[in-house]
Amino acid sequence: MSESASLSGRVLALLRWLENFRYIKFGIVGASGTVVNLLVLHLGHEYLFTAIEPVGSKPYASLALAITIATLNNFSWNRLWTWSDRVKAEAMVLHTDPLHPSPGQLGREFGKYATASGFGSALQYVLTLLLSGSMDYRIANVIAIVVASVSNFLANDKWTFKRRS
Repeated sequence: MSESASLSGRVLALLRWLENFRYIKFGIVGASGTVVNLLVLHLGHEYLFTAIEPVGSKPYASLALAITIATLNNFSWNRLWTWSDRVKAEAMVLHTDPLHPSPGQLGREFGKYATASGFGSALQYVLTLLLSGSMDYRIANVIAIVVASVSNFLANDKWTFKRRS
């Protein structure tokens, strides 16, 4: 076995082991959301919204769009992976298919997720704007995301995807 195949096998084994820990799953999903957030923030601020927020100004519209798209990304992955066991348990109780929920059911779940994440999103928005006055807006956004992630995890674990008794 080659050294690179051995290393990739060990990395895959580590990822399978880490998958057992919900907060780590949440962190991985959050990392993907951070990438989505930063990409949309950059594209919006540098290209999409240049007429209303020129480079060097605060990124109001692009930040709102970035948070919205990242929230949709994170909801999808958290529902399908991080809390999939609870989504499946809820579907069994409701006699529904967890992979094909009704639009109303999915809307209610997303509404709870968005509400639970709302405080973290508001915190992220305000911190990014405050910090971007003294540092690059992208670095300010990463710092704000890290601070907001703890409140998002707790709210979604205890309310959106709560354990059924």
